[in-house]
Amino acid sequence: MTGNELKQDFDISEMISQNRHIHFMQEALKEAQKAYAAEEIPIGAVIVLKDRIIARAHNQVEKLSDATAHAEMIAITAASGYLGSKFLDECEMYVTVEPCLMCAGALYWSRIGKVYYGASDNRFGYTRTDKNIFGKNINVQRGILADECSKLILEFFRKKRDADGLFK
Repeated sequence: MTGNELKQDFDISEMISQNRHIHFMQEALKEAQKAYAAEEIPIGAVIVLKDRIIARAHNQVEKLSDATAHAEMIAITAASGYLGSKFLDECEMYVTVEPCLMCAGALYWSRIGKVYYGASDNRFGYTRTDKNIFGKNINVQRGILADECSKLILEFFRKKRDADGLFK
């Protein structure tokens, strides 16, 4: 193989990987849309095992009157139930917004293999307090469909402020 053929093979596998990440983040965005429609903070998550979604969730804090009913927490519980295991080391989570410290802790304890998130959360995201909470064991990638994820959450809070009369 020539150098160009190797580069082309690498480019194709990188493109396939990016398309895969986009696909699963779009699935997480569908969950976030469900939260938005239910007037919950629009965060969605999916957990993937071997290119198959095994858990889907969106925020249900208001519906369940439970401060811990974040998309990530519900998805972890569903995936653990599906697998019959508390450990998700072969799984990947796609979540529309950077996990909060509570959810990051749960992801750590579940031993999830990889976490991909869209929008950063400068107010409540785990990186605000500890950029290395996952240590070396969990691979984290941020910024997948960041614009789409950010737009949804910003629109939710703009609409909420308008309804509350803050900008009238």
